[in-house]
Amino acid sequence: MTEQTIHFKNLRSDNITQGKSRAPNRSMYYAMGYTEADFGKPMIGVANGHSTITPCNSGLQKLADAAVAGIEEAGGNAQIFGTPTISDGMAMGTEGMKYSLVSREVISDCIETCVQGQWMDGVVVVGGCDKNMPGGMMGMLRANVPAIYVYGGTILPGRYKGQDLNIVSVFEAVGQNAAGNMSDEDLREIEMRAVPGPGSCGGMYTANTMSSSFEALGMSLPYSSTMANPHDEKQNSAKESAQVLMNAIKLGLKPRDIVTKKALENAVAVIMATGGSTNAVLHFLAISHAAGVEFTIDDFERMRKKVPVICDLKPSGKYLAVDLHLAGGIPQVMKVLLNAGLLHGDCMTISGQTIAEVLKDVPDSPRADQDVIRSIDKALYKEGHLAILKGNISPEGAVAKITGLKNPVITGPAKCFDDEQSALKAILDGKITHGDVMILRYLGPKGGPGMPEMLAPTGALIGAGLGETVGLITDGRFSGGTWGMVVGHVAPEAYAGGVIALIENGDSVTIDAKQLLLQLNVDEATIATRRAAWKQPEPRYTRGVQAKFAFNASSASKGAVLDLY
Repeated sequence: MTEQTIHFKNLRSDNITQGKSRAPNRSMYYAMGYTEADFGKPMIGVANGHSTITPCNSGLQKLADAAVAGIEEAGGNAQIFGTPTISDGMAMGTEGMKYSLVSREVISDCIETCVQGQWMDGVVVVGGCDKNMPGGMMGMLRANVPAIYVYGGTILPGRYKGQDLNIVSVFEAVGQNAAGNMSDEDLREIEMRAVPGPGSCGGMYTANTMSSSFEALGMSLPYSSTMANPHDEKQNSAKESAQVLMNAIKLGLKPRDIVTKKALENAVAVIMATGGSTNAVLHFLAISHAAGVEFTIDDFERMRKKVPVICDLKPSGKYLAVDLHLAGGIPQVMKVLLNAGLLHGDCMTISGQTIAEVLKDVPDSPRADQDVIRSIDKALYKEGHLAILKGNISPEGAVAKITGLKNPVITGPAKCFDDEQSALKAILDGKITHGDVMILRYLGPKGGPGMPEMLAPTGALIGAGLGETVGLITDGRFSGGTWGMVVGHVAPEAYAGGVIALIENGDSVTIDAKQLLLQLNVDEATIATRRAAWKQPEPRYTRGVQAKFAFNASSASKGAVLDLY
Protein backbone atom coordinates (compact mmCIF):
# COMPACT_ATOMS: atom_id res chain seq x y z
CA MET A 1 0.00 0.00 0.00
CA THR A 2 1.49 3.34 -1.02
CA GLU A 3 1.88 6.37 1.22
CA GLN A 4 -0.85 8.13 -0.78
CA THR A 5 -3.21 5.19 -0.32
CA ILE A 6 -2.62 5.13 3.44
CA HIS A 7 -3.22 8.86 3.60
CA PHE A 8 -6.44 8.55 1.61
CA LYS A 9 -7.81 5.63 3.59
CA ASN A 10 -7.04 7.22 6.94
CA LEU A 11 -8.69 10.47 5.92
CA ARG A 12 -11.57 9.20 3.78
CA SER A 13 -12.84 5.84 4.86
CA ASP A 14 -12.54 6.31 8.61
CA ASN A 15 -13.95 9.81 8.72
CA ILE A 16 -16.70 9.60 6.11
CA THR A 17 -18.10 6.26 7.17
CA GLN A 18 -17.37 6.65 10.89
CA GLY A 19 -16.97 2.90 11.18
CA LYS A 20 -20.05 2.01 9.11
CA SER A 21 -20.17 0.13 5.82
CA ARG A 22 -18.37 1.92 3.00
CA ALA A 23 -20.70 0.53 0.35
CA PRO A 24 -23.17 3.44 0.16
CA ASN A 25 -20.30 5.90 -0.05
CA ARG A 26 -18.51 3.98 -2.75
CA SER A 27 -21.70 3.59 -4.76
CA MET A 28 -21.92 7.35 -5.14
CA TYR A 29 -18.40 7.38 -6.59
CA TYR A 30 -19.08 4.46 -8.91
CA ALA A 31 -21.94 6.50 -10.33
CA MET A 32 -19.35 9.03 -11.50
CA GLY A 33 -17.20 6.44 -13.24
CA TYR A 34 -14.76 5.58 -10.46
CA THR A 35 -13.15 2.14 -10.38
CA GLU A 36 -11.90 0.09 -7.43
CA ALA A 37 -8.37 1.36 -8.03
CA ASP A 38 -9.51 4.97 -7.59
CA PHE A 39 -10.15 4.42 -3.90
CA GLY A 40 -6.42 4.20 -3.33
CA LYS A 41 -5.82 7.66 -4.78
CA PRO A 42 -5.99 11.06 -3.08
CA MET A 43 -9.17 13.04 -3.69
CA ILE A 44 -8.19 16.55 -4.79
CA GLY A 45 -10.65 19.40 -4.94
CA VAL A 46 -10.52 21.95 -7.74
CA ALA A 47 -12.35 25.06 -6.58
CA ASN A 48 -13.24 26.57 -9.92
CA GLY A 49 -14.16 30.25 -10.04
CA HIS A 50 -14.99 30.18 -13.76
CA SER A 51 -17.95 32.28 -14.82
CA THR A 52 -19.06 34.45 -17.71
CA ILE A 53 -20.00 37.21 -15.27
CA THR A 54 -16.71 39.04 -15.69
CA PRO A 55 -13.58 38.96 -17.90
CA CYS A 56 -11.57 38.33 -14.73
CA ASN A 57 -13.12 34.85 -14.52
CA SER A 58 -14.17 34.09 -18.08
CA GLY A 59 -10.76 32.56 -18.84
CA LEU A 60 -10.57 30.25 -15.83
CA GLN A 61 -12.09 27.06 -17.24
CA LYS A 62 -8.99 26.23 -19.28
CA LEU A 63 -6.91 26.62 -16.11
CA ALA A 64 -9.22 24.37 -14.09
CA ASP A 65 -9.03 21.81 -16.92
CA ALA A 66 -5.23 22.02 -16.87
CA ALA A 67 -5.21 21.53 -13.11
CA VAL A 68 -7.43 18.45 -13.47
CA ALA A 69 -5.01 17.02 -16.04
CA GLY A 70 -2.11 17.66 -13.70
CA ILE A 71 -3.87 15.94 -10.81
CA GLU A 72 -4.78 12.89 -12.85
CA GLU A 73 -1.30 12.55 -14.36
CA ALA A 74 0.17 12.65 -10.86
CA GLY A 75 -2.12 9.89 -9.63
CA GLY A 76 -5.00 11.74 -8.01
CA ASN A 77 -8.74 12.02 -8.49
CA ALA A 78 -9.98 15.52 -9.26
CA GLN A 79 -13.24 16.69 -7.71
CA ILE A 80 -14.43 19.94 -9.27
CA PHE A 81 -16.75 22.33 -7.51
CA GLY A 82 -17.70 25.92 -8.16
CA THR A 83 -17.22 29.17 -6.30
CA PRO A 84 -19.09 32.41 -7.09
CA THR A 85 -17.72 35.81 -8.00
CA ILE A 86 -18.84 39.40 -8.04
CA SER A 87 -17.21 41.75 -10.53
CA ASP A 88 -16.08 44.86 -8.70
CA GLY A 89 -15.58 46.70 -11.97
CA MET A 90 -19.12 45.95 -13.13
CA ALA A 91 -20.77 46.50 -9.74
CA MET A 92 -18.86 49.72 -8.99
CA GLY A 93 -21.14 52.61 -8.10
CA THR A 94 -24.24 50.41 -7.79
CA GLU A 95 -26.00 48.62 -4.95
CA GLY A 96 -24.33 45.46 -6.26
CA MET A 97 -20.95 46.75 -5.05
CA LYS A 98 -22.12 46.04 -1.52
CA TYR A 99 -21.98 42.32 -2.33
CA SER A 100 -18.30 42.39 -3.27
CA LEU A 101 -16.76 42.02 0.18
CA VAL A 102 -19.63 39.73 1.16
CA SER A 103 -18.52 37.44 -1.67
CA ARG A 104 -15.11 37.06 -0.01
CA GLU A 105 -16.84 35.34 2.88
CA VAL A 106 -19.13 33.31 0.63
CA ILE A 107 -16.15 32.04 -1.39
CA SER A 108 -14.20 31.07 1.72
CA ASP A 109 -17.28 29.34 3.12
CA CYS A 110 -17.74 27.42 -0.16
CA ILE A 111 -14.18 26.12 -0.12
CA GLU A 112 -14.16 25.21 3.56
CA THR A 113 -17.56 23.51 3.23
CA CYS A 114 -16.72 21.42 0.17
CA VAL A 115 -13.21 20.44 1.26
CA GLN A 116 -14.29 19.49 4.77
CA GLY A 117 -17.69 18.07 3.84
CA GLN A 118 -16.17 15.76 1.22
CA TRP A 119 -12.97 15.09 3.20
CA MET A 120 -10.70 16.06 0.34
CA ASP A 121 -6.97 15.36 0.63
CA GLY A 122 -5.99 18.64 -0.97
CA VAL A 123 -7.38 21.52 -3.00
CA VAL A 124 -6.37 23.66 -5.97
CA VAL A 125 -8.14 27.01 -5.87
CA VAL A 126 -8.54 28.75 -9.24
CA GLY A 127 -9.69 32.38 -9.11
CA GLY A 128 -9.40 35.69 -10.89
CA CYS A 129 -11.45 38.63 -9.61
CA ASP A 130 -10.51 40.61 -6.50
CA LYS A 131 -12.39 38.72 -3.76
CA ASN A 132 -11.64 35.32 -5.30
CA MET A 133 -8.14 35.79 -3.99
CA PRO A 134 -8.54 36.44 -0.25
CA GLY A 135 -11.71 34.34 -0.14
CA GLY A 136 -9.83 31.40 -1.62
CA MET A 137 -6.88 31.80 0.72
CA MET A 138 -9.13 32.07 3.77
CA GLY A 139 -10.97 28.90 2.77
CA MET A 140 -7.70 27.06 2.21
CA LEU A 141 -6.43 28.09 5.64
CA ARG A 142 -9.64 27.14 7.39
CA ALA A 143 -9.74 23.68 5.80
CA ASN A 144 -5.96 23.30 6.28
CA VAL A 145 -5.35 20.43 3.89
CA PRO A 146 -2.51 20.75 1.36
CA ALA A 147 -3.50 23.56 -1.02
CA ILE A 148 -2.22 25.81 -3.77
CA TYR A 149 -3.60 28.95 -5.38
CA VAL A 150 -3.80 29.26 -9.18
CA TYR A 151 -4.37 32.87 -10.22
CA GLY A 152 -6.38 33.36 -13.40
CA GLY A 153 -3.89 35.84 -14.77
CA THR A 154 -3.81 39.49 -15.66
CA ILE A 155 -5.50 41.08 -18.64
CA LEU A 156 -3.62 42.45 -21.64
CA PRO A 157 -3.79 46.24 -22.07
CA GLY A 158 -6.22 47.97 -24.38
CA ARG A 159 -5.01 50.63 -26.78
CA TYR A 160 -6.33 53.97 -28.06
CA LYS A 161 -4.54 56.93 -29.65
CA GLY A 162 -1.13 55.46 -28.82
CA GLN A 163 -1.90 54.97 -25.13
CA ASP A 164 -2.27 51.76 -23.13
CA LEU A 165 -5.67 51.45 -21.46
CA ASN A 166 -7.08 49.55 -18.51
CA ILE A 167 -10.34 49.58 -16.56
CA VAL A 168 -9.35 52.63 -14.48
CA SER A 169 -8.90 54.57 -17.73
CA VAL A 170 -12.67 54.42 -18.15
CA PHE A 171 -13.52 55.77 -14.70
CA GLU A 172 -11.07 58.63 -15.12
CA ALA A 173 -12.39 59.33 -18.62
CA VAL A 174 -15.89 59.77 -17.17
CA GLY A 175 -14.54 62.54 -14.94
CA GLN A 176 -12.68 64.16 -17.83
CA ASN A 177 -15.81 64.07 -19.96
CA ALA A 178 -17.92 65.58 -17.18
CA ALA A 179 -15.35 68.36 -16.75
CA GLY A 180 -15.53 69.15 -20.48
CA ASN A 181 -11.99 67.91 -21.15
CA MET A 182 -12.89 64.88 -23.28
CA SER A 183 -15.33 64.39 -26.12
CA ASP A 184 -18.21 61.93 -25.99
CA GLU A 185 -16.62 60.06 -28.91
CA ASP A 186 -13.28 59.61 -27.09
CA LEU A 187 -15.10 58.44 -23.96
CA ARG A 188 -17.00 55.89 -26.04
CA GLU A 189 -13.84 54.61 -27.73
CA ILE A 190 -12.01 54.27 -24.40
CA GLU A 191 -14.99 52.43 -22.95
CA MET A 192 -14.99 49.98 -25.88
CA ARG A 193 -11.21 49.39 -25.98
CA ALA A 194 -10.08 49.44 -22.34
CA VAL A 195 -10.72 45.74 -21.64
CA PRO A 196 -9.71 43.71 -24.71
CA GLY A 197 -10.20 40.16 -23.41
CA PRO A 198 -10.07 37.80 -20.42
CA GLY A 199 -8.01 38.41 -17.32
CA SER A 200 -8.00 40.58 -14.20
CA CYS A 201 -7.54 44.35 -14.18
CA GLY A 202 -4.07 45.08 -15.46
CA GLY A 203 -2.36 47.45 -13.00
CA MET A 204 -1.12 46.69 -9.51
CA TYR A 205 -4.75 46.81 -8.45
CA THR A 206 -6.34 44.44 -5.96
CA ALA A 207 -6.29 41.17 -7.96
CA ASN A 208 -2.68 41.53 -9.06
CA THR A 209 -1.69 42.76 -5.60
CA MET A 210 -3.17 39.69 -3.99
CA SER A 211 -1.74 37.29 -6.57
CA SER A 212 1.73 38.81 -6.13
CA SER A 213 1.49 38.58 -2.36
CA PHE A 214 0.34 34.94 -2.56
CA GLU A 215 3.47 34.16 -4.53
CA ALA A 216 5.53 35.90 -1.83
CA LEU A 217 3.55 34.01 0.82
CA GLY A 218 4.70 30.72 -0.72
CA MET A 219 1.20 29.56 -1.71
CA SER A 220 1.55 30.01 -5.50
CA LEU A 221 4.25 29.05 -7.97
CA PRO A 222 7.06 31.47 -8.89
CA TYR A 223 6.22 33.84 -11.78
CA SER A 224 2.59 32.69 -11.84
CA SER A 225 1.16 35.88 -10.32
CA THR A 226 2.00 38.18 -13.24
CA MET A 227 1.27 35.89 -16.20
CA ALA A 228 -1.43 37.03 -18.65
CA ASN A 229 -4.52 34.87 -18.92
CA PRO A 230 -4.45 34.55 -22.75
CA HIS A 231 -0.88 33.23 -22.78
CA ASP A 232 -0.11 29.50 -22.88
CA GLU A 233 2.29 29.75 -19.94
CA LYS A 234 -0.70 30.40 -17.68
CA GLN A 235 -2.23 27.00 -18.53
CA ASN A 236 1.13 25.30 -18.16
CA SER A 237 1.57 26.88 -14.75
CA ALA A 238 -1.90 25.68 -13.67
CA LYS A 239 -1.01 22.11 -14.57
CA GLU A 240 2.34 22.35 -12.81
CA SER A 241 0.61 23.82 -9.75
CA ALA A 242 -1.58 20.73 -9.44
CA GLN A 243 1.43 18.46 -9.70
CA VAL A 244 3.27 20.47 -7.04
CA LEU A 245 0.22 20.09 -4.81
CA MET A 246 0.31 16.31 -5.22
CA ASN A 247 3.87 16.35 -3.91
CA ALA A 248 2.81 18.58 -0.99
CA ILE A 249 0.27 15.90 -0.07
CA LYS A 250 3.06 13.34 0.08
CA LEU A 251 5.03 15.73 2.29
CA GLY A 252 2.01 16.53 4.45
CA LEU A 253 2.64 20.23 3.87
CA LYS A 254 -0.40 22.28 4.86
CA PRO A 255 -1.31 25.98 4.51
CA ARG A 256 -0.89 26.79 8.19
CA ASP A 257 2.62 25.32 8.03
CA ILE A 258 3.43 27.91 5.36
CA VAL A 259 1.41 30.99 6.37
CA THR A 260 3.36 32.04 9.47
CA LYS A 261 3.98 35.56 10.77
CA LYS A 262 7.29 35.69 8.90
CA ALA A 263 5.54 34.59 5.69
CA LEU A 264 2.91 37.31 6.20
CA GLU A 265 5.73 39.83 6.57
CA ASN A 266 7.15 38.59 3.25
CA ALA A 267 3.77 39.12 1.61
CA VAL A 268 3.42 42.64 3.02
CA ALA A 269 6.99 43.47 1.98
CA VAL A 270 6.10 42.62 -1.63
CA ILE A 271 2.85 44.60 -1.38
CA MET A 272 4.83 47.66 -0.25
CA ALA A 273 7.60 47.17 -2.81
CA THR A 274 5.14 46.92 -5.70
CA GLY A 275 2.83 49.78 -4.65
CA GLY A 276 -0.11 47.42 -4.09
CA SER A 277 -3.76 48.01 -3.29
CA THR A 278 -5.16 49.42 -0.03
CA ASN A 279 -7.47 46.41 0.00
CA ALA A 280 -4.48 44.23 0.84
CA VAL A 281 -4.55 45.59 4.39
CA LEU A 282 -8.14 44.50 4.94
CA HIS A 283 -7.63 41.13 3.27
CA PHE A 284 -4.40 40.19 5.02
CA LEU A 285 -5.93 41.03 8.39
CA ALA A 286 -8.63 38.50 7.45
CA ILE A 287 -6.12 35.97 6.09
CA SER A 288 -3.99 36.15 9.23
CA HIS A 289 -7.14 35.60 11.31
CA ALA A 290 -7.95 32.49 9.26
CA ALA A 291 -4.37 31.29 9.73
CA GLY A 292 -4.53 31.82 13.50
CA VAL A 293 -1.57 34.21 13.34
CA GLU A 294 -1.46 37.45 15.32
CA PHE A 295 -1.00 40.20 12.74
CA THR A 296 -2.44 43.66 13.31
CA ILE A 297 -2.99 46.86 11.38
CA ASP A 298 0.05 48.29 13.18
CA ASP A 299 2.22 45.57 11.64
CA PHE A 300 1.49 47.12 8.24
CA GLU A 301 2.80 50.47 9.42
CA ARG A 302 5.87 48.77 10.90
CA MET A 303 6.58 47.09 7.56
CA ARG A 304 5.88 50.28 5.59
CA LYS A 305 8.62 52.16 7.40
CA LYS A 306 11.33 49.73 6.34
CA VAL A 307 10.30 48.59 2.83
CA PRO A 308 10.75 51.03 -0.10
CA VAL A 309 8.61 51.15 -3.23
CA ILE A 310 10.80 49.76 -6.00
CA CYS A 311 8.25 49.10 -8.77
CA ASP A 312 6.80 51.80 -11.03
CA LEU A 313 3.29 50.41 -11.47
CA LYS A 314 -0.18 51.78 -12.00
CA PRO A 315 -2.31 53.30 -10.57
CA SER A 316 0.20 55.93 -9.39
CA GLY A 317 3.05 54.75 -11.65
CA LYS A 318 3.57 53.99 -15.34
CA TYR A 319 3.49 50.25 -15.94
CA LEU A 320 1.11 47.29 -15.91
CA ALA A 321 1.48 43.75 -14.56
CA VAL A 322 2.42 42.41 -18.00
CA ASP A 323 5.39 44.81 -17.97
CA LEU A 324 6.39 43.63 -14.51
CA HIS A 325 6.31 40.04 -15.77
CA LEU A 326 8.62 40.82 -18.67
CA ALA A 327 10.97 42.66 -16.30
CA GLY A 328 11.46 39.59 -14.11
CA GLY A 329 8.20 39.26 -12.21
CA ILE A 330 7.73 38.88 -8.49
CA PRO A 331 10.81 36.60 -8.09
CA GLN A 332 13.02 39.49 -9.22
CA VAL A 333 11.30 41.85 -6.77
CA MET A 334 11.72 39.28 -4.01
CA LYS A 335 15.40 38.72 -4.79
CA VAL A 336 16.08 42.46 -4.47
CA LEU A 337 14.27 42.49 -1.12
CA LEU A 338 16.01 39.31 0.06
CA ASN A 339 19.44 40.71 -0.68
CA ALA A 340 18.52 43.88 1.21
CA GLY A 341 17.54 41.87 4.29
CA LEU A 342 13.86 42.74 3.84
CA LEU A 343 12.60 39.20 3.24
CA HIS A 344 12.72 36.03 5.34
CA GLY A 345 14.52 33.51 3.15
CA ASP A 346 13.89 30.59 5.49
CA CYS A 347 10.10 30.58 5.02
CA MET A 348 8.65 27.41 3.53
CA THR A 349 6.74 27.35 0.23
CA ILE A 350 4.19 24.89 -1.15
CA SER A 351 6.92 23.36 -3.32
CA GLY A 352 8.76 22.13 -0.24
CA GLN A 353 11.57 24.61 -0.87
CA THR A 354 12.36 27.67 1.18
CA ILE A 355 12.03 31.17 -0.28
CA ALA A 356 15.83 31.41 -0.52
CA GLU A 357 15.97 28.12 -2.44
CA VAL A 358 13.21 29.23 -4.81
CA LEU A 359 15.09 32.49 -5.54
CA LYS A 360 18.56 30.93 -5.77
CA ASP A 361 18.93 31.34 -9.54
CA VAL A 362 17.16 34.70 -9.85
CA PRO A 363 19.61 37.54 -10.72
CA ASP A 364 20.71 39.67 -7.79
CA SER A 365 19.91 42.89 -9.63
CA PRO A 366 17.12 43.90 -12.02
CA ARG A 367 18.02 44.01 -15.71
CA ALA A 368 19.48 47.30 -16.89
CA ASP A 369 17.23 47.43 -19.98
CA GLN A 370 14.04 47.97 -17.97
CA ASP A 371 12.82 50.47 -15.38
CA VAL A 372 9.76 48.68 -14.02
CA ILE A 373 11.75 47.17 -11.12
CA ARG A 374 14.32 49.37 -9.41
CA SER A 375 17.24 48.55 -7.17
CA ILE A 376 16.95 49.58 -3.53
CA ASP A 377 19.28 52.55 -3.99
CA LYS A 378 17.09 53.82 -6.84
CA ALA A 379 13.73 53.24 -5.14
CA LEU A 380 10.81 55.42 -6.17
CA TYR A 381 10.05 56.05 -2.49
CA LYS A 382 12.22 55.28 0.51
CA GLU A 383 9.24 54.02 2.51
CA GLY A 384 6.14 52.06 1.62
CA HIS A 385 2.98 53.64 0.33
CA LEU A 386 0.19 52.12 2.47
CA ALA A 387 0.12 54.32 5.54
CA ILE A 388 -2.00 53.73 8.63
CA LEU A 389 -3.45 57.06 9.76
CA LYS A 390 -4.84 57.60 13.23
CA GLY A 391 -6.45 60.50 15.06
CA ASN A 392 -9.81 61.36 16.53
CA ILE A 393 -11.54 60.36 13.28
CA SER A 394 -9.85 56.94 13.19
CA PRO A 395 -8.52 55.81 16.58
CA GLU A 396 -8.44 52.19 15.34
CA GLY A 397 -6.70 53.24 12.14
CA ALA A 398 -7.46 54.11 8.52
CA VAL A 399 -5.59 53.30 5.32
CA ALA A 400 -4.14 55.79 2.84
CA LYS A 401 -2.07 55.27 -0.31
CA ILE A 402 0.43 58.13 -0.03
CA THR A 403 2.77 57.64 -3.01
CA GLY A 404 2.49 59.76 -6.12
CA LEU A 405 1.15 62.78 -4.20
CA LYS A 406 2.78 66.18 -4.60
CA ASN A 407 1.46 67.36 -1.24
CA PRO A 408 0.42 64.65 1.25
CA VAL A 409 -1.16 67.18 3.63
CA ILE A 410 -4.52 68.90 3.33
CA THR A 411 -6.74 70.82 5.77
CA GLY A 412 -10.07 71.94 4.43
CA PRO A 413 -13.81 72.24 4.96
CA ALA A 414 -15.79 69.03 5.16
CA LYS A 415 -18.48 68.22 2.62
CA CYS A 416 -20.45 65.29 4.00
CA PHE A 417 -22.30 62.53 2.13
CA ASP A 418 -24.11 59.55 3.60
CA ASP A 419 -23.98 57.56 0.35
CA GLU A 420 -21.74 57.20 -2.68
CA GLN A 421 -24.24 58.28 -5.33
CA SER A 422 -24.84 61.78 -3.95
CA ALA A 423 -21.08 62.27 -3.60
CA LEU A 424 -20.48 61.27 -7.22
CA LYS A 425 -23.26 63.59 -8.39
CA ALA A 426 -21.71 66.49 -6.49
CA ILE A 427 -18.37 65.92 -8.26
CA LEU A 428 -19.92 65.61 -11.71
CA ASP A 429 -22.09 68.69 -11.08
CA GLY A 430 -19.04 70.78 -10.22
CA LYS A 431 -19.99 71.28 -6.57
CA ILE A 432 -16.64 70.04 -5.23
CA THR A 433 -13.75 72.47 -5.46
CA HIS A 434 -10.03 72.66 -4.68
CA GLY A 435 -9.34 72.39 -0.94
CA ASP A 436 -12.53 70.52 -0.01
CA VAL A 437 -12.42 67.36 2.09
CA MET A 438 -15.22 64.98 1.10
CA ILE A 439 -16.62 62.72 3.83
CA LEU A 440 -18.32 59.55 2.52
CA ARG A 441 -19.79 57.60 5.42
CA TYR A 442 -22.20 54.86 6.45
CA LEU A 443 -20.31 52.72 3.93
CA GLY A 444 -18.37 50.50 6.34
CA PRO A 445 -18.70 46.74 6.93
CA LYS A 446 -21.91 47.18 8.94
CA GLY A 447 -23.17 50.46 7.56
CA GLY A 448 -22.85 49.83 3.83
CA PRO A 449 -23.24 47.05 4.48
CA GLY A 450 -20.37 45.30 2.80
CA MET A 451 -17.89 48.20 2.65
CA PRO A 452 -18.29 49.14 -1.04
CA GLU A 453 -15.40 50.58 -3.08
CA MET A 454 -15.35 54.25 -4.07
CA LEU A 455 -13.68 54.06 -7.49
CA ALA A 456 -16.44 56.04 -9.21
CA PRO A 457 -16.01 59.16 -7.01
CA THR A 458 -12.21 58.95 -6.87
CA GLY A 459 -11.97 58.32 -10.61
CA ALA A 460 -14.25 61.31 -11.21
CA LEU A 461 -12.03 63.49 -8.99
CA ILE A 462 -8.93 62.48 -10.96
CA GLY A 463 -10.72 63.05 -14.27
CA ALA A 464 -11.89 66.49 -13.11
CA GLY A 465 -8.35 67.50 -12.20
CA LEU A 466 -9.06 67.49 -8.46
CA GLY A 467 -7.06 64.42 -7.45
CA GLU A 468 -4.21 66.37 -5.87
CA THR A 469 -6.26 69.11 -4.23
CA VAL A 470 -9.41 67.47 -2.83
CA GLY A 471 -9.33 65.06 0.09
CA LEU A 472 -11.71 62.15 0.45
CA ILE A 473 -12.30 60.22 3.68
CA THR A 474 -14.54 57.16 3.91
CA ASP A 475 -15.35 54.20 6.11
CA GLY A 476 -15.79 52.30 2.85
CA ARG A 477 -13.01 50.91 0.68
CA PHE A 478 -11.18 51.94 -2.46
CA SER A 479 -10.48 50.10 -5.66
CA GLY A 480 -6.92 48.99 -6.14
CA GLY A 481 -7.00 51.42 -9.06
CA THR A 482 -7.56 54.42 -6.80
CA TRP A 483 -4.96 57.05 -6.11
CA GLY A 484 -5.06 60.59 -4.79
CA MET A 485 -5.55 62.30 -1.41
CA VAL A 486 -7.90 59.58 -0.20
CA VAL A 487 -8.24 57.73 3.11
CA GLY A 488 -10.41 54.64 3.59
CA HIS A 489 -11.25 51.88 6.07
CA VAL A 490 -11.92 54.51 8.78
CA ALA A 491 -12.55 52.68 12.06
CA PRO A 492 -14.72 52.81 14.03
CA GLU A 493 -17.15 53.26 11.15
CA ALA A 494 -20.05 55.72 11.12
CA TYR A 495 -22.69 53.03 11.72
CA ALA A 496 -20.87 52.00 14.92
CA GLY A 497 -20.86 55.60 16.15
CA GLY A 498 -17.36 56.52 15.03
CA VAL A 499 -16.38 60.20 14.91
CA ILE A 500 -16.76 60.14 11.12
CA ALA A 501 -20.53 60.08 11.78
CA LEU A 502 -20.28 63.30 13.78
CA ILE A 503 -18.55 65.49 11.19
CA GLU A 504 -20.70 68.33 9.86
CA ASN A 505 -20.50 70.35 6.65
CA GLY A 506 -17.92 73.09 6.98
CA ASP A 507 -15.93 71.47 9.81
CA SER A 508 -12.17 71.74 9.44
CA VAL A 509 -10.63 68.34 8.71
CA THR A 510 -6.95 67.43 8.31
CA ILE A 511 -5.37 64.59 6.35
CA ASP A 512 -1.64 64.55 7.12
CA ALA A 513 0.23 61.62 5.63
CA LYS A 514 3.52 62.96 7.01
CA GLN A 515 2.33 62.80 10.61
CA LEU A 516 -0.02 59.85 9.92
CA LEU A 517 -2.89 61.98 11.21
CA LEU A 518 -6.59 62.00 10.43
CA GLN A 519 -8.17 64.71 12.52
CA LEU A 520 -11.45 66.54 12.99
CA ASN A 521 -10.44 70.00 14.14
CA VAL A 522 -13.35 70.44 16.56
CA ASP A 523 -13.06 70.60 20.35
CA GLU A 524 -13.88 67.53 22.42
CA ALA A 525 -16.87 69.18 24.11
CA THR A 526 -18.53 69.76 20.73
CA ILE A 527 -17.82 66.20 19.66
CA ALA A 528 -19.34 64.93 22.94
CA THR A 529 -22.48 67.02 22.38
CA ARG A 530 -22.89 65.67 18.86
CA ARG A 531 -22.32 62.13 20.06
CA ALA A 532 -25.07 62.45 22.66
CA ALA A 533 -27.50 63.54 19.92
CA TRP A 534 -26.44 60.87 17.39
CA LYS A 535 -28.72 57.92 16.71
CA GLN A 536 -27.73 54.77 14.88
CA PRO A 537 -29.63 54.46 11.58
CA GLU A 538 -31.93 51.56 10.92
CA PRO A 539 -30.16 48.69 9.13
CA ARG A 540 -30.45 48.85 5.35
CA TYR A 541 -31.04 45.09 5.12
CA THR A 542 -32.94 42.92 7.60
CA ARG A 543 -32.89 39.58 5.75
CA GLY A 544 -30.47 37.56 3.66
CA VAL A 545 -26.74 37.63 3.14
CA GLN A 546 -26.34 41.39 3.57
CA ALA A 547 -28.16 41.34 6.91
CA LYS A 548 -26.01 38.41 8.07
CA PHE A 549 -22.84 40.21 7.01
CA ALA A 550 -23.83 43.46 8.73
CA PHE A 551 -24.75 41.65 11.95
CA ASN A 552 -21.51 39.63 12.17
CA ALA A 553 -18.84 41.81 10.55
CA SER A 554 -15.95 42.96 12.71
CA SER A 555 -14.35 46.37 12.37
CA ALA A 556 -12.29 47.07 9.25
CA SER A 557 -9.29 47.32 11.59
CA LYS A 558 -9.80 43.60 12.27
CA GLY A 559 -10.32 42.62 8.62
CA ALA A 560 -14.14 42.82 8.59
CA VAL A 561 -14.24 39.08 9.29
CA LEU A 562 -17.44 37.34 10.32
CA ASP A 563 -16.09 34.90 12.90
CA LEU A 564 -14.28 37.13 15.38
CA TYR A 565 -16.04 35.76 18.46
